[in-house]
This record gives sequence, C-alpha cells and structure tokens, in this order.
Amino acid sequence: MDTEPAALGRIRTVAHILDESVRIPGTRFRVGLDPILGLLPIAGDVAMALCSLYIVAEAVRLGVPKRTVVRLLANIAVDATVGSVPVVGDLFDAYWKANVRNAELVAAAVAERQ
Repeated sequence: MDTEPAALGRIRTVAHILDESVRIPGTRFRVGLDPILGLLPIAGDVAMALCSLYIVAEAVRLGVPKRTVVRLLANIAVDATVGSVPVVGDLFDAYWKANVRNAELVAAAVAERQ
C-alpha cells in the first residue's frame, strides 16, 4: 500500500527534476527541465504544464483541500502563461519554480491535517 511519505517523496522528486535539477556552473542557481524545455515555443510549455499536473494528481489522491488544489492549478497556469512569452517567460520559469512551490503547498496541507 502507498503511504503519504512515499507520495510526498515522488512529488518532491518531480518538482526537483522540473525546477532544480541542474546547477548553473559558477553559481548557486539551479534550473530544471521546465525552463530548459520551455525554450521550445509552445510545445515545451505545454509539455511542462502537463508534467506539472502530476503533482496536482498526487495531491488530489492524497486528499488535500480543494483550496490547495486551486492554488496548485493557479501556480501552473501562471507558469505556463508567463512562461510562454519568448525569452522573458523562460527567465520567469527559472525563477518562479511553480513545481517546488506546489510541492511545498502539498506537504504543508498534508502536515496540517496530522
């Protein structure tokens, strides 16, 4: 049987891969697949938004409150919308880190009910 810690671990792993998996040499700044694949016009942002929905699906499965799910979806919408703007959107993606934000929201919602 699946446990909350295992689900939260998967969420954190996906968030890390999408937002923080690659350190920019010579800096402490990290980016992930989201801003990198976001360089591909439209297709990259759509693909990353779909990947981000995995975190929402796990959150729903964990039974987080609807208001948290709405916030998760709003973060993804902001990320996809602003991220679709050439160049500026890619820089925004690198800083916004919607998936890391969403992982933290899910973890807080799960911890809150315990």
